[in-house]
Amino acid sequence: MIKKQLLCCSAVLLLVLLSKLYSYNVAASTDAPDALLHDSLSQGEWLLEDISNIRNTPYFTSLNFADETLPLGDKRIEKKMLKHLKEYSFAKRRSHLLHHKALKTLPRVAAILRQHGIPEDFKYIPLVESGFTSGTTSHRGASGYWQFMPNTAKAFGLRVDSLVDERQNVEKSTVAAAKYIKALYREFNSWTLVAAAFNVGEGNLLRAISRQNEDNYFRLKLNQETGNYVYKLISVKEIIEHPHRHGYRTNTLLADATDDNSPDSRKL
Repeated sequence: MIKKQLLCCSAVLLLVLLSKLYSYNVAASTDAPDALLHDSLSQGEWLLEDISNIRNTPYFTSLNFADETLPLGDKRIEKKMLKHLKEYSFAKRRSHLLHHKALKTLPRVAAILRQHGIPEDFKYIPLVESGFTSGTTSHRGASGYWQFMPNTAKAFGLRVDSLVDERQNVEKSTVAAAKYIKALYREFNSWTLVAAAFNVGEGNLLRAISRQNEDNYFRLKLNQETGNYVYKLISVKEIIEHPHRHGYRTNTLLADATDDNSPDSRKL
């Protein structure tokens, strides 16, 4: 009798375990596509050929810069966007210091941009241009948080001379940037084109638009840096606003937030 009872109990326990295992597998297989995408992005498992599986997910279709979305349906554009999202994932970049700088400085930059009617997404330009590091100067002479050329900086109210360089001041250079961005928008009437013009110069961009008879940033053929520029801004926006989607963990962010040797302290 005891053996029979033990056999019955074992059979019931086995059935319960099998039921739990089945429920777990069903739940895992029915997770939202977004969750699968986020995990895959952070682990680098999505190949470019897999774009057809994610192009219609809410996450991918929501990607935008200043509310201007990608023209989805163009495989070249979609693959390029996915490539940059992977490039900025935790598996590729250890950007703890970048998050630390963003937490400290972005609110001040965003407040100034709002006062001038500029979309807040432009606050990510200093992260891409200088990594929010003052004193950086390119070989062409661009310097400061927004990497202003001297003449452009002066044209929009900054003092740049042998004694003072206001390009290194976050607040003053952001006010100048807001004025410049507003002027560019009057010229191009598109925020993505404004971002491109900020990078390459309005004259160069106007010539490219005229030559190609195309005024959609994502479809323009531009130099490599400018052609990647808005994709970088969108990717940086994503890793700052939704770090967990790209493999970041709060504990590692806090542990390494003040690591000055982190590679993300450089220009992105």
